[in-house]
Amino acid sequence: MLVEYPEASEEVANRAAVLLARRLTGGAQPGILDAIPAARSLLVIFDGRRLSRGRLGRELSRLFSDPSDGAATGRLIRIPVAYGGPFGPDLGELARQRGMPEMEFARRHAAAQYRVAFIGFAPGFPYMVGLPEELRAPRLPSPRPRVAAGSVAIAAAYSGIYPAETPGGWRLIGRTSVPLFDPAAEPPALLAAGDAVRFEGVRSEDLPVPRPNEPSIPRGRPILRVRTAGVFSSVQAAPRYGLGPSGVPAGGAMDTASLARANALVGNGKGQGALEISLVGPELESLGEATVAIAGADFSAEWNGRPAPFGEPFRIATGDRLRFGRVRSGARAYLALAGGLEVSFGTRRIGAGEVVGLGLGPLGLVGADATPVDFSQELRLRVVPGPQSGHFAPDALERFLTQGWRVSPTSDRRGLRLEGESLVHARPPEIAPEGVVFGSIQVPGGGSPIVVGPDGPVTGGYPKIATVVGPDLPRLGQAAPGAVLRFSAASLQPSFGAPREYH
Repeated sequence: MLVEYPEASEEVANRAAVLLARRLTGGAQPGILDAIPAARSLLVIFDGRRLSRGRLGRELSRLFSDPSDGAATGRLIRIPVAYGGPFGPDLGELARQRGMPEMEFARRHAAAQYRVAFIGFAPGFPYMVGLPEELRAPRLPSPRPRVAAGSVAIAAAYSGIYPAETPGGWRLIGRTSVPLFDPAAEPPALLAAGDAVRFEGVRSEDLPVPRPNEPSIPRGRPILRVRTAGVFSSVQAAPRYGLGPSGVPAGGAMDTASLARANALVGNGKGQGALEISLVGPELESLGEATVAIAGADFSAEWNGRPAPFGEPFRIATGDRLRFGRVRSGARAYLALAGGLEVSFGTRRIGAGEVVGLGLGPLGLVGADATPVDFSQELRLRVVPGPQSGHFAPDALERFLTQGWRVSPTSDRRGLRLEGESLVHARPPEIAPEGVVFGSIQVPGGGSPIVVGPDGPVTGGYPKIATVVGPDLPRLGQAAPGAVLRFSAASLQPSFGAPREYH
């Protein structure tokens, strides 16, 4: 559910959204999974089986923060920055364009008072308002393939800091050594919406020395050694909600239906950790005895050189080998072990030589029952039109629903990029960033849709023409490059399971 403040300015709307998020998550309302503030709206993610839309609407009305209520106050965080030089490659050009020395540009940037409007784009990445108007600059025409962690940057009216090395198109003016994101911390992001930030210009040699990250030590019993890694395999479990305000996507298995099926075969809870195998699978060596099962797409799996059982549990012993070949149809399979696999923070591709451990406890799986998974090359998916379907040409929604969209080879767990006849925007192709979910279908300026995946950003600035309904999301997990997606319009009801009272 999206809460908007259409009549308020962006600053007032953002402050009201931050305040409402704090009120909503500060209580004991069951069924609330995440409340994610963005530029001028609040996205509330909830479990439709525990909380009806009508009840949530009434709760939002009770807690509603009128834009005139005032600001949500936060902490004051001071961040040292070394401006210019190799740390700020865009500072010189930006200063020259404004007819001022580099250090004057840096002085004005540091002298401003900033407020964190929201966290998005990447875990821990702060969008900070307060940048002086004379310092504002558009994004680069083409993003850099690599931006160093700690880079201080500007784009349009925002200042930001890259928490980790990532591609990025913001203008780089300096760097800090303050860690913005620590998966082991609670919460994991240093900054939160509503916090005030002051930058302090320092020499590069005076930047604090960052504390090294503690190495992650497997807690569970070692059970699998990766002999060869395949294209992309990772341990996935149920989505992990509650960290959206820190910029962390819920993640979880691309095909939760096949994950649940594999887990059920070995007696696990349906959301426990299992190995998600994509396109071309790995070869694994067992480090102990275990009951295992395979569900999902067909990878012609072999067990000690013979065809492995599919869709039924079997027992492996120390030294046994499991080898997964190239997928025959669909895109992903799941290898579950009795007890579940240990789940690390976020999605990480497992590499050759790594050891995977057993997990330490059961996990749930939030969401409605899934539509039976389809492994064909043409997949049909139901969508709810909106929330920005009115941003497109009058016939755009009809063309979106009537043509087939081919899945691009550049697709991954962050998003499925679709190829077809471009959709035409009737308004500017960017909106104020707002929350997105697994299944949101964004349409950038080029007109080619992107279906947001479980590892996609928690906020996005492109209009969304539709959203895939919850029960059909597992089908996206079986959409391999080259597959064709066809969409049909649906009401909200398929997303919420059995009929219930809605107002």
